[in-house]
Amino acid sequence: MSTAPLVVAAAIAAALFSMPIYALVHRAPRDADAEKKGSQLFLGVGDFLVHWFLWTIGPAERVLTRLGAGPDLMNGAGLGLGLLSGVFIGRGQLELGGGAITLAGVCDILDGRLARAQKLASSYGKFIDSTLDRFVETFAFLGFVTYFRDRPLGAFLAAAGLASSLLVSYAQARGETVGVSGSGGLMQRAERLVLTALGCLLDPSLSRALGRPEGTVLLFVLAAVAVGAFATAVYRTAWIAARLRGKPPNA
Repeated sequence: MSTAPLVVAAAIAAALFSMPIYALVHRAPRDADAEKKGSQLFLGVGDFLVHWFLWTIGPAERVLTRLGAGPDLMNGAGLGLGLLSGVFIGRGQLELGGGAITLAGVCDILDGRLARAQKLASSYGKFIDSTLDRFVETFAFLGFVTYFRDRPLGAFLAAAGLASSLLVSYAQARGETVGVSGSGGLMQRAERLVLTALGCLLDPSLSRALGRPEGTVLLFVLAAVAVGAFATAVYRTAWIAARLRGKPPNA
């Protein structure tokens, strides 16, 4: 019998146990770095989770800082974990895939925090971080396409999720090239990561509890990601276009 469900259950139990402890210890639970960046989750509804999660990975961040680990190490680790997530998901090992997505997300968070703490933030870092994020996300979604290869609806939703996610990033990147930074929206990178990771981690148990085939819950998750990401891409495109309309050339 696989130990993955037990590990997932233990991780969820530990997370739920630590949340009230965090809330009691930190009466005003806000992470300074996240506040400065304006980090949000689900348009601010999940901000408590943002600051709680940063608190939970704080010890790892401090250890890495003492060891002199740099952002490039985190970028490389995140890329490798992203590739593993796609392999695990494509092989039907959803819990392992969800764990790899989660750890890749942790690496993505830590690379920026280490860079800012060590005063290594640069144009190179911004470029490599955002570009490798797209690789990591692509690996995971290709895993979903492979996992649902015998279920056309699932394969379509996975492909739609990938396409919509890339459109979100493309709209912002193109906006920045013409002097308008169009961020924001419901389904940004953090939201997509949280939903796909939870979908993988919880699907086997929830689908079984519902008496449905494995992958059923994941179908709904991918549908939410695809629709939400497409809406976010449309929002960013319209927002940037509205600010560029009538703007003098080279202004």
